Amino acid sequence: MSQSLNDHRPFGEVSPIMSTTSRASINAVLETAVPVAAAEEVRAIALRHFGIRGEPTRLPGERDSNFHIITEDGDHFLLRISNPVEDRQVTDFQTKLLLHIEQTDPRVPVPRIVRSVEGRPEIVLTLPGQPPSVVRLYTFLQGEPLHKTPPSRRQRWNMGGVLARIDLAIREFQHPASNHELMWDMKHAHRLRPLLVHVEDLRRRALVERFLDRFEQFVLPAMPNLRTQVIHNDLNPHNVLVAERDHDHVTGVIDFGDAVLAPLVNDPAVAAAYRNADAGHPLETVSEFICGYHAVLPLDDAEFEVLFDLVATRMILTVLITSWRAAIQPENREYILRNAPSAWAGLERFAALDRAEAHAYLRRNSRPE
Repeated sequence: MSQSLNDHRPFGEVSPIMSTTSRASINAVLETAVPVAAAEEVRAIALRHFGIRGEPTRLPGERDSNFHIITEDGDHFLLRISNPVEDRQVTDFQTKLLLHIEQTDPRVPVPRIVRSVEGRPEIVLTLPGQPPSVVRLYTFLQGEPLHKTPPSRRQRWNMGGVLARIDLAIREFQHPASNHELMWDMKHAHRLRPLLVHVEDLRRRALVERFLDRFEQFVLPAMPNLRTQVIHNDLNPHNVLVAERDHDHVTGVIDFGDAVLAPLVNDPAVAAAYRNADAGHPLETVSEFICGYHAVLPLDDAEFEVLFDLVATRMILTVLITSWRAAIQPENREYILRNAPSAWAGLERFAALDRAEAHAYLRRNSRPE
């Protein structure tokens, strides 16, 4: 791990050791509105550069413009116009990551890159009145969005297993931009304290501060001893698809836009932060997900030691970053805040747990018998 992980610079101040991106690009992707493209422009791009003819439908996106295209032959694709301020090395990293998965484990249910008519995995286009953007075409995975389906123990177990398979498929992947600066990267959580001002409720603000303190006290010192690799880093309910007639069967994991080099345990922790329930033990559903992951890719003792803190840290990132972004992009407020209520509820329930007892619970219940 880089020595810069334990520093206390403001998030916007870049370490030359750890980052391949410019200072201006660190927060700019989340501060900048998504690219604007009309349906006729998207149709023309798809036909001219990828040789497909179809009708595009805009999909919601945090920082890019995404379009679902159904061709005349009934094939489905996703065309993504990346935010123009996204670092080109980062988009290349994301593209090559998916190409790597296709080579190492083609059975993993993730999107495939569709090359342009010139044989390129990504192209650069300039939309009217806008800076150049990277454009990519992906296969469109079929299935029911997870957030629209009833959860179950088997579903959580299967999701954990699929995420573990993804992590196994990319454990050897390397790229110069893999350690790019990313606000959603939990190893920088301590740098987000300035965003506390966007949490107007003082009681809630104190709750976030409490878990931030724990992150600095317990997680940061442990990071140099944790396994590190590129991870998906965003298995939230909007990035998982399940079979329409069998909601326990995972048919797709999408959106590798937050992939980054980080401690391996961060990946199941991120995903587990979205598995909290409002009944039973606060860690029951979390442990069911971790159990599925651990059955495929076992976590070690050092990783279990910080797992509870990391799950809480992801909830902290969710409430802080979305509160800030909703304030600066009110036109996209509903989409930005979609996961915040669950994160607040999870933090409230976690606050009632003794830390030592929480770790003991996860160790006891997250390992298959």
